[in-house]
Order: sequence, then structure tokens, then C-alpha cells
Amino acid sequence: MNIERHVKLFKNGRSQAVRIPREFELPGEDAIMRKEGSRIIIEPAPTPSLLARLKTLQPIDDDFGPIDDLPADPVAF
Repeated sequence: MNIERHVKLFKNGRSQAVRIPREFELPGEDAIMRKEGSRIIIEPAPTPSLLARLKTLQPIDDDFGPIDDLPADPVAF
């Protein structure tokens, strides 16, 4: 099912912008935009993997001191 809607273009600073109607709303806060011929295609950005998110974290410099290696509690089977 193709949905089509006429929208207005406007200027936002030095960029041209378009208001995306509610029925075309994209999830998240990022999108991918590309041009194919005279068409402009806007798609939701893929959700980063957990590994990609972990790579953005800063290392923890705190010293937590020694960790006791306690024996495991007995388990009844």
C-alpha cells in the first residue's frame, strides 16, 4: 500500500527542511537519507548492536580493590 501526501518545504538556517506528517513518522532519533536520481529517501537508522554501544563507553578508572573469591553456596538437587 503506497501512501502519498503533499508536504511543504521550508528553510531551517542554511538547510532545507520538510515537516514529516504523523503517518510517516520514523522511530528513534536518527535516520539515513540518500538520493537516488531525483528521489530523496529517508529511512530509520538501524538500531546499533550492543557491541557498538559498548565501544562508545569510556573506561572506568576507579579502583574497586580486591574481590574476595568466596566459595559457592551449596545447592540442593
